[in-house]
Amino acid sequence: MFDNLAWAMGAPPPSGQAAGAPDMFMSFFPLIVIFGIFYLLLIRPQQKKAKEHKEMLGNVKKGDKVITTGGIYGLVETVGDTTVVLKIAENVKVKFGKSFIAAVRVNQEED
Repeated sequence: MFDNLAWAMGAPPPSGQAAGAPDMFMSFFPLIVIFGIFYLLLIRPQQKKAKEHKEMLGNVKKGDKVITTGGIYGLVETVGDTTVVLKIAENVKVKFGKSFIAAVRVNQEED
């Protein structure tokens, strides 16, 4: 019977703010901080690496020595929009998807 009266006598919320707004922000603050840390430590570096890989694939040309994601070392014979033909031995040519090139070799000691 008196519980409605007790709630009605509570202090009014501060002007311009809904009741509980600062508490709600403080409860979400740790989640915002965790997302910021994930972005800085995981998402941003991964996006940067993907951008560098895409740029590297765009610069692949005939005569480059490359390594595929499967570990095959080869010499680029022809370059298409989405495919690359690699020479991996004398008279042995293999067609790969361009995205499967892991790196362009700059170190010539591995021949």
